[in-house]
Amino acid sequence: MQKILALWAVPRSTSTAFEWMMRQRGDFHCLHEPFGEWWYEGEDARWPRLTPDSPRKPGLTFDTVWQRLQTTAAQTPCFIKDFPHYIEAHQTDAFLSNFTHSFLIRDPAKVCTSVQKRWPDVHLKELGFAEQRALFDRIADRDGAPPPVIDSDDLLRDPHGLVAAWCNAVNIPFLPQALRWEPGADTGSYSWYDGGSWHDKLKNSTGLTPQEPGYTDIETAPDHARWLYEQVRPHYQHLCHHRLSPAPNQGSNP
Repeated sequence: MQKILALWAVPRSTSTAFEWMMRQRGDFHCLHEPFGEWWYEGEDARWPRLTPDSPRKPGLTFDTVWQRLQTTAAQTPCFIKDFPHYIEAHQTDAFLSNFTHSFLIRDPAKVCTSVQKRWPDVHLKELGFAEQRALFDRIADRDGAPPPVIDSDDLLRDPHGLVAAWCNAVNIPFLPQALRWEPGADTGSYSWYDGGSWHDKLKNSTGLTPQEPGYTDIETAPDHARWLYEQVRPHYQHLCHHRLSPAPNQGSNP
């Protein structure tokens, strides 16, 4: 089996746009959060807000998801975008050795306010910052060097430079044409949750184009979002020290 190229992200971090860019390349079979459906809705789901009325899917387990992923990766190069808290209980050395690991981070003020707006009672565990840091540290300790980290704000400011740097770090060719696409992304055809409603902005986009990422004032946010922010900020800052710089001569659109 070929190693699976993984981007371990946090929610609302431009990760689905990055995944969409990977889909444009044509040289990877791309999977959208393959472990997420199990974590939320599987037979042995780990979602901390589970209730007796929560949706559950018989036969959906971590093992069935992992087996399908291994079968696919044995046939074609695979890329996954997923969240580290989904695999937290299964991070054995044997399991982690099947992946080429990379990470996507985002300013937690933006993540916390965005998620809490959609889910007012969002649980700290659903943000995944602590789990992302734990996985990052484990890979860094194992390999003796930090795995590649992209910051969402850096990606928005200079998508060509950051994607080129990431491609170099994970040893795949940089394909600048993949940063452009036609509007009308059919997110519902691949997102397992809610028909892809979290990805409405992507549907009207035309690519990863340079833009100023904006600013979120966490002090004006609801109490719960501010509390979440205080809990996760140290984990973001830890990974932020290791973020990639743009590759030279790649900082503008062709």
